[in-house]
Amino acid sequence: MRDKFQRFMQGRYGADELSRFLTAAGLILIVVNLLVRSAILSYIVLAILIYCYYRMFSRNCSSRYAENQRFLAWRNRLRSGPSRWKSEMEQRKVYHIYRCPSCRQKIRVPRGKGNIIVTCPKCRTEFRKKS
Repeated sequence: MRDKFQRFMQGRYGADELSRFLTAAGLILIVVNLLVRSAILSYIVLAILIYCYYRMFSRNCSSRYAENQRFLAWRNRLRSGPSRWKSEMEQRKVYHIYRCPSCRQKIRVPRGKGNIIVTCPKCRTEFRKKS
């Protein structure tokens, strides 16, 4: 039986971080549904688990890989948010942090230098700010 399953899974995508997350979310929602007893929640759980298994058994590995990379990028942004926010708050004592008006790049300028012309390192746009 194990041999048959291994042959069946050849060329298929299998499990990754997104499918593990979807499975865990589905199981948590099943437990919540046992307490709440909602038909809508049952359908949501069913949709999540069907999508999870669709991803696992898919032969379109490049699309599934791209989905997983987007999920990982989103998860890393979410995890690094509080530490990034804390770092910015500490830097605000010594620096002004501005955004470029054209490309929205964050630019750090030292405080106490008066009126200065800031040049964006990304798009080379110049704008005047008070530091």
